[in-house]
Amino acid sequence: METVLIVVHLMIVMALVGTVLLQRSEGGALGIGGGGGGGFMSGRGAANALTRASAILAAAFFATSIALTLIATQRTTQPSIFEGVGGTETGQPTEGEGGVLPLLRREQPQPTTPQAPQGPQVPQSQ
Repeated sequence: METVLIVVHLMIVMALVGTVLLQRSEGGALGIGGGGGGGFMSGRGAANALTRASAILAAAFFATSIALTLIATQRTTQPSIFEGVGGTETGQPTEGEGGVLPLLRREQPQPTTPQAPQGPQVPQSQ
């Protein structure tokens, strides 16, 4: 189901890009963006059809995006790394432990007696 929806979504995206690129530019300052002469349709009819097609494809794009989001949130996921650390063999934390922090506190090395400083070390010449 998800794969079919992704394929439909990608086809809608390509069609939407195509219809937007086919629309006539409103700028016209450089003299580009669709010249006169006969063509596929008259100027106003083509603009209305492409605008309507763009709106329909945009609505379909939003609908498939929302559907893909809903499908992704319904999928069961693995628990987080932090939930499984220090827990039982099933990966769930035990009751007395609150996740990673108690485990980190237990694994900190105990302080040892400090050694007396020996002064600066000078490399020996060869």
